[in-house]
Amino acid sequence: MVLRVTRNNQICVFFLVINLMWILFALLAAVAAAVVVTLSKAGIKDVDSSLAFAIQSVLILIVSWTVVISQGNLPDVTRIERKVWIYLISAGVLTCISSLLSFRALKLGNAAQVSPITNVSLLIAVILAVVFLKEKVTWQIVAGAILMAAGAVMIAISRD
Repeated sequence: MVLRVTRNNQICVFFLVINLMWILFALLAAVAAAVVVTLSKAGIKDVDSSLAFAIQSVLILIVSWTVVISQGNLPDVTRIERKVWIYLISAGVLTCISSLLSFRALKLGNAAQVSPITNVSLLIAVILAVVFLKEKVTWQIVAGAILMAAGAVMIAISRD
């Protein structure tokens, strides 16, 4: 069998790769989050969890605005609609609350048990996406989210 590469084939492959890039970014985010949990647990051993979060937040602020500026997106700030500002500010407040609670949980518990519990957010995110964003979900998404949540609970209640 001979596979002929045509312009149409190249375009199809290009769009397939572009459409699947979200998976790569999601996996990289998962790896980064796992490393963050490990480094944070090590870092809060002798430091107050709120102070540790504040230190990380300063770095997050510096890096994120550096990326915005380097991409030339700073002027776009003035074009953000009021409704979007409300969503972004609300999400920012909740991110802070979530992080403070996660840091406190890490201070008190084992990273291998705390991290899966915080990731029960997956199930909650699916529910919220259906209710508020009107996203369609398949039975596979529902089953997978339930299995991941059940696995997180199983890990969290396991004994050493």
